[in-house]
Amino acid sequence: MSDFKEEFLANVVQDVPNFDFLQELAPVKTSGKKDAHSLNQLLQLVEAYEEAVKVKGIHKWFDPEGDYPIDVCPKHKAFFKAGKEYPERLFMAANRVGKSIGGAYESTCHLTGIYPDWWEGRRFDHPVDGWAVGPDARTVRDTIQKELIGGLGEWGTGMIPAHLLGKASALQGTPQAIDIIRIKHVPSGGWSTLGFKNYKQDIQAFMGTSRHFVWPDEECPIEIWNECNIRTATVKGIMYATFTPLQGLTRMVVNFCKQADFLEGARPIIALNKEDFDEIDEEKASEVVGYGVKKAVIQAGWDDAPWLDDETKERLLADTPEYLKDARSKGIPSMGAGAVYPIPLENVMVDPFTIPDNWPRMYGLDVGWNRTAAVWAAMDPNTDTIYIYDEYYVGEQSIGMHALTISGKGKWIRGAIDPATRGRGQADGMKLLRLWKETGLKLIPAKNERESGISNILQRLATGRLKFFKTCTNLGREYILYRRRTNGTIEDENDHALDALRYVINNQQYFASKQESGAANGIKYTATRYKI
Repeated sequence: MSDFKEEFLANVVQDVPNFDFLQELAPVKTSGKKDAHSLNQLLQLVEAYEEAVKVKGIHKWFDPEGDYPIDVCPKHKAFFKAGKEYPERLFMAANRVGKSIGGAYESTCHLTGIYPDWWEGRRFDHPVDGWAVGPDARTVRDTIQKELIGGLGEWGTGMIPAHLLGKASALQGTPQAIDIIRIKHVPSGGWSTLGFKNYKQDIQAFMGTSRHFVWPDEECPIEIWNECNIRTATVKGIMYATFTPLQGLTRMVVNFCKQADFLEGARPIIALNKEDFDEIDEEKASEVVGYGVKKAVIQAGWDDAPWLDDETKERLLADTPEYLKDARSKGIPSMGAGAVYPIPLENVMVDPFTIPDNWPRMYGLDVGWNRTAAVWAAMDPNTDTIYIYDEYYVGEQSIGMHALTISGKGKWIRGAIDPATRGRGQADGMKLLRLWKETGLKLIPAKNERESGISNILQRLATGRLKFFKTCTNLGREYILYRRRTNGTIEDENDHALDALRYVINNQQYFASKQESGAANGIKYTATRYKI
């Protein structure tokens, strides 16, 4: 290093943070002479850096000398780090915790090739082609574009330093919205490209070209995610989504979580952990998001955002509907507008207790080769509250094997079975009913009206007259996954235990105590039989 440069560093830029970063941006070449040109060049560089810091820029966030150093943002750090091992990531975060900031920051690092010293995530050592994607063109312009490039009329005030912004082309139909922009890749001296896309565009807009990264901000439709996956796969690229899960347990969220590792204590589905999900059906693997690719989920809530004070949290929560509170404050998917049963599961679940001997009981039975499910119900005669206290959830067994287990829970208890379940014709369904009754179980054909049954269940849920024991985990899982499509029809994927529940509610006249049933059958029953 020249004497001139040593003197300058000692007396002029010693208090300027990240001088090495400045050197990367525009290395100062000196000949050892105290020439005005070299001094002016470096001064201009320092001035440009200070201006970038002043207008936010990349160094406001996560820089050790910035407003929010990385050490106070452990969930963001974990999200970045996971990119080295996981090609696909979800950052499901509460409102106001900086999820979009995280996506913009990582995108900026990849596009410019400038990574902080603490960075442990994926790196690209060459110019990259990326997409930033959001719900619609205006939202992309006003949020994603603003974070990266700057707001309307404020070019160069976003994450990407102004002097690294190159030629841009406009998006037709949306004033001041960018379609594609070139960004200087500092280490190589080449140019990266960033395209802005939105979910309103036809699927063809996401075809044809390879991408090193795709960043969807706000939840991505499953079809677009899968198409973007193809774009990144050919160049071993990455995808990282940042969103608050206000839409609830969509196909995108559920299918992703079926395969994902939950990092940093993530528990993105309330009352459920990864092991509570059904195994992926290999025959339907093509329908599953990025099947076979390593995935990670990181979750962040208000407690992970030190810049949010208690007063702000209370104000935000006060204006939030009950079913969205977990999503907005904890990053946990809400029940969502598409949920068939929008009442939070925690309001329905109760701790197990000993069922009084005189309470009437019955069970509902939904049969099928892939899954046979039953739920046992007891009714409090004083409050008309129905408690689901036990469940059975087994597939690929003979009728005899199913019946053996079911009868062991009280052969005297009446059960309601759908005689035409799982698409069978009425004749075949009645034959199936006879086969089941031949096992000795006390079964009756259930009333199977779906919508009226759902309505009856909702009435009981709304009035607190339907509760599930916390040990009924399969019923609980189906409860939060049970959803309507946009056309109003119900997704028939997570409904085995729920169908059995509906048979109970639709056929309440079959509730009976042991004495009323008149069928001791030699089985000694005590009140502690159902204590769990």
